[in-house]
Amino acid sequence: MTSGLKPYPAYKDSGVPWLGTVPEHWEIRRLRNTVEMRVSNVDKHTNEHEVPIRLCNYIDVYKNERITDRITFMRATASRDEIAHFRPESGDVLITKDSEMWNDIGVPALVEYTASDLVCGYHLALLRPFKGLMDGGYLFRALQSPPVAYQFHVSANGVTRYGLSHDAIKSVVLPVPPFPEQAAIIRFLDHADRRIRRYIRAKQKLIKLLEEQKQAIIHRAVTRGLDPNVRLKPSGVEWLGEVPESWEILRTRYLFREVDCRSKAGTETHLSMSQKLGLVPSSMVEQRTLVSLSYTGAKLCEEDDLVLNRLKAHLGVFALARQSGVISPDYTVLRKIRPMVVQYFEHVLRCPACRGELRVRAKGIVEGFWRLYTDDFYNIRLPVPSENDQRQIVDAIDVATESIRATIRQNEQEIALLREYRTLLIADVVTGKLDVRDAAQHLQAEAEELELLDDVEALADGEEDGEDADLDPTQEKPPDE
Repeated sequence: MTSGLKPYPAYKDSGVPWLGTVPEHWEIRRLRNTVEMRVSNVDKHTNEHEVPIRLCNYIDVYKNERITDRITFMRATASRDEIAHFRPESGDVLITKDSEMWNDIGVPALVEYTASDLVCGYHLALLRPFKGLMDGGYLFRALQSPPVAYQFHVSANGVTRYGLSHDAIKSVVLPVPPFPEQAAIIRFLDHADRRIRRYIRAKQKLIKLLEEQKQAIIHRAVTRGLDPNVRLKPSGVEWLGEVPESWEILRTRYLFREVDCRSKAGTETHLSMSQKLGLVPSSMVEQRTLVSLSYTGAKLCEEDDLVLNRLKAHLGVFALARQSGVISPDYTVLRKIRPMVVQYFEHVLRCPACRGELRVRAKGIVEGFWRLYTDDFYNIRLPVPSENDQRQIVDAIDVATESIRATIRQNEQEIALLREYRTLLIADVVTGKLDVRDAAQHLQAEAEELELLDDVEALADGEEDGEDADLDPTQEKPPDE
């Protein structure tokens, strides 16, 4: 993708230590000299005397690189003056202004869709490039590059919440190529970005297929055992079907009890639940202490406890505690009450079929969420082999799925490298380390066709950039108003 790209013929000192040299004909400008900035104060509230609108929120910008008509925007109200002042226009760039993490500050999204009722919401800044000087597409790419983005990060003030002052935003330094050259940079980077995303999507599809194969192996092992010739009997449980004759079918109330012990000091290891990693120290998932665990009274769990996320957003996500620590109060801690291999029941409870059983038993809205109550969980019936069989099944699953897990890890590493390459490429191009003018002119005329294909695939596959995130309920919400 970068084959044949060379540096510019001549460079000059930018006068900015972190930027170093830039192409001789480029300018160095502060953001205040390239854009008009508008910091929104439109909140999520609905007032009778205001006009109904759709609100582009923090999460819409944070989760989407481009603001398009495919986003489902929140309904709210605003005054006519607010609508006129904070209505985004095509070519504007929106950035996150406040967040609970310093490196979530200054995240950009390019506006590609505008409507009379669409308004930029609170926690965002709207940047409108000066015509003929700055192209919104180039500004978007420049703000994506680490050398520029880090200026937001170091300027963010706060301890548990971080925010940017107006002056901090306006003082950000940008390399500014001539306006026609910005179009070449946009064309090259958009073309490269489409290709990288296509590679990533292909690998994500493969990972999905491998996960399904792994789940099929696990499901058969935990519901039928390891002997293909074993005699079976009806389990009486729809999602289980038939099970080996020697197995018991027991309600979970005879296998586990809920434990609700609270931390007094709040100094224990903070644990977060990750779909991919399981229950791990929070530092492995994110770089901050969870808000819900920043005070005493958080729930304690011990090694070999099963921890359940019982709120609907991630209802049925189980993880085995491999160390003691404190977790979100919204989790359920389940401790075994009879001799067993807990890893076996972790496999059972994480099977998609069993997760469906958990979901249909959820009821009762709690602060906007459906919740699985413990008494309803206690009524779920599970297959129970002998303790020796449980151990053999767990060991067999580890052996049978090792090659699949290794292939998944390899593809995840390749995806991470592709994303890293994308970030470095953007940085090298927007800071003038690579000259893409000639390459942009010779790109094949495939952009519109490939973009349409990518849009169709993205809609079919869902969000392709979905990272494995912390599943703690307190982290699912955008910043508070």
